[in-house]
Amino acid sequence: MGYISELRKLIGTRPILSVGATILVVNDKKEVLFQHRSDTYDWGLPGGSMELAETLEEVASRELKEETGLEAGRFELIGVFSGPRYYFRYPNGDETYSVINLFRAVDVAGKLEMNDGESLDLQYFSKDTLPVKIEKRAQALIDSIGNEFWELSSSFRE
Repeated sequence: MGYISELRKLIGTRPILSVGATILVVNDKKEVLFQHRSDTYDWGLPGGSMELAETLEEVASRELKEETGLEAGRFELIGVFSGPRYYFRYPNGDETYSVINLFRAVDVAGKLEMNDGESLDLQYFSKDTLPVKIEKRAQALIDSIGNEFWELSSSFRE
């Protein structure tokens, strides 16, 4: 059981601050990897909350592997995002104000696999073919970064 789950036992669904990592995986066609989330049934970006004693890069690496089956040689920090736009209420009522450390995965290897039950599907999307229902924090990141979001390139190897 993770840190957030243990904390929730004590405080219930009340709002918390949640620090974590979100990862952009960009293929050679400049398409970004999205996951069809099993909890909200919308499309989001891979990532998750920090556990005690982890570095942000370790969070990014763990979440990328758990949610997509991919591994990255390194991660580049794009920016840190917080505030009301990153508030989220989960279907179970848990509330969080996310502090999102957005990383770009570099030197990505592996095969897409859904291992942890958090994803219904994994797909790459271009700026012109985005899914209709995007999770609000992922949409806020896209809006905050603007066109630069789509200019990020990744070195992907099989």
